[in-house]
Amino acid sequence: MENHPAELLREALALPVEARFALIDSLIESLDATVDESATEAWKREIELRLRQIDDGTVDLISWRSARERLRGQLEP
Repeated sequence: MENHPAELLREALALPVEARFALIDSLIESLDATVDESATEAWKREIELRLRQIDDGTVDLISWRSARERLRGQLEP
């Protein structure tokens, strides 16, 4: 029986950060038939930088709810 996408997401979010990063990388790679290695490496460096900033506490994190509200506020006339 196939897993429902919401169930797969719940399981993926329960993975450790490193495993989620590997999963994201694999999923993105599976969507792109032509791979731009320089772009792939640039994204990996950016993701690693942001993860370090989170781990070091040098950035302030906000909840998805807050981020969504900010984005909606920017989109509404």
